[in-house]
Amino acid sequence: MSSDSPRQDSPGLRMGRPFGVPVYVSPTWFLVAAFITFTFQPVVVSRLPELSTGLSYLVALAFAVLLYVSVLLHELAHCVVAKAYGLPVRRITLYLLGGVSEIEREPETPGREFMVSFAGPLLSLGLGGAGYALERFLDPGTVLSVLTFQLWFANLIVGVFNLLPGLPLDGGRMLRAGVWKLTRNPGSGTVAAAWAGRVLAVLLVVWPAGLSLMSGQEPSWSMLIWSVLLASFIWFGATQALRGARMRARIPKVSARALARRAVPVTADVPLAEALRRAAEAQAGALVVVDHEGGPTGIVSEVAVEATPEARRPWVTAGSLARSLEPSLVLAADLEGEPLIEAMRGAPAGEYLLVERGGEIFGVLATADVNRMFTGV
Repeated sequence: MSSDSPRQDSPGLRMGRPFGVPVYVSPTWFLVAAFITFTFQPVVVSRLPELSTGLSYLVALAFAVLLYVSVLLHELAHCVVAKAYGLPVRRITLYLLGGVSEIEREPETPGREFMVSFAGPLLSLGLGGAGYALERFLDPGTVLSVLTFQLWFANLIVGVFNLLPGLPLDGGRMLRAGVWKLTRNPGSGTVAAAWAGRVLAVLLVVWPAGLSLMSGQEPSWSMLIWSVLLASFIWFGATQALRGARMRARIPKVSARALARRAVPVTADVPLAEALRRAAEAQAGALVVVDHEGGPTGIVSEVAVEATPEARRPWVTAGSLARSLEPSLVLAADLEGEPLIEAMRGAPAGEYLLVERGGEIFGVLATADVNRMFTGV
């Protein structure tokens, strides 16, 4: 499944780069691999009683590894289709509950969204079908037969589970694509699929517990634990998707001109205290360092100003607290919406100089002011 979750700087051990996509294994994978090994070992013993204890654990471990190879192939299917549509893919990470593909940009159309999402479950179901067909020709009493059976069954479960219609599952993204197509609004699709994910999370806990109560049987605690884990994952992912949808709904309202602070130009040698006095007198919220011809050369950092004690401000120059004005920090004053956010993402900074089309200084855009547009989402 693709992800909009926050990126981690250290996702785990790098395992390779198939199709140009970096693949990492999170340390949590080793926990689930151990769990699968110890859980599957009794199944191996029941199917292959002639194996020694050590070999039965080895076969169980092989199943855990092959299962995550199947998960990797599932995620690669998403990535290959995404790359075919020109979407950048950052990496794949295998972790506790499966795998996640970090696709850097959303598909441009609902049809492409559907195809990228459907690729993973389609491949899993294809592996399940191929494994089922292969098992028909294998001797039931062999290691290969046991592994093949478990793998095709596991791929079938993975494929069907990921088709469930709720974010962050692939089926949720397919539902999002459908609503997007009908409403012509990707935000409406996200909200609908996210709420479907929340309903699905609740059902994953209530359904097995309810069946146990209705049948009068003692509930399986291992099943309930897995249900709660999966439900928590889905609920968290759906909540993140809702928050992301609310944030994206506010992006069109972000205007550089509306959020700009009035800027006072000062030369680099002006004492900070004097520069702040001028700014207060002009009711300005920013300081721009200019050369003696009036050309802007830097923006005084608000963070640096706040960190400078008042007693030192008469002895510190404005230029010493300014960040050099690189071309990427100069933005058009009429930027707004997605183009403005993309420009800021491309050159992260605390402040940006806003200029008119003729090059005149309009003001300063503070990242903190833009962030406040999204607080409380």
